[in-house]
Amino acid sequence: MTNHVPVTPTGEYADIEVSDQHVALAALADPRARGEAVARVLAAPEEHSPPVLMAMAAVVFGEGHAAQRSWTIGAGHGETGAFWFYAAQLRARIDANRCTDPTAAAACGVLTETYGPPINRWAFHEPGLLPGLIDRVAQWDAATASVYDPRWIALHGMGAFTGTDGPLTRPAAQWPSIAALTRREFVEGVHELYDDDGRLRTELFGRPRDT
Repeated sequence: MTNHVPVTPTGEYADIEVSDQHVALAALADPRARGEAVARVLAAPEEHSPPVLMAMAAVVFGEGHAAQRSWTIGAGHGETGAFWFYAAQLRARIDANRCTDPTAAAACGVLTETYGPPINRWAFHEPGLLPGLIDRVAQWDAATASVYDPRWIALHGMGAFTGTDGPLTRPAAQWPSIAALTRREFVEGVHELYDDDGRLRTELFGRPRDT
């Protein structure tokens, strides 16, 4: 049995705004409230952190076809859920790269492991879907400001336990270039998995894998 030791944030960590994130995640986990919760997130996705976008994506991917058609874009609930999952994945990586604590990046893997397996399996088995979808995700991210607290990810690093004397993020002046580089690497990483005809390069790995 794993023991979870509660840690009270101190210093700058105590100023990180995650109360809205907790409320949204609780609503998305509640079958009675998740329909309205999905609608609220989709109405203003720029206001929500990657954990919320991923949780919402999982709901839409798994249940959108059985509930509100207004949730869907493109070909349907599967593509909609995948879009928001990868958008959240990209934003989580950008936030990790802005963070001064490199151990906080582990949150990206945890989120993908928690919400990603069924979405990744579906996306990799849809011929030719993923490269274009990732291009759209990157375009959306570049065109859409994020207005949540990007320091959320610092709470998942070792510094949240040991403390730190420095700032939790790199200088704000560096954020645009960090985001641009992260987007480029994200897009290129997916495109490298496909040949010039849009077929998955299965020789790179034995079976479709999570990104």
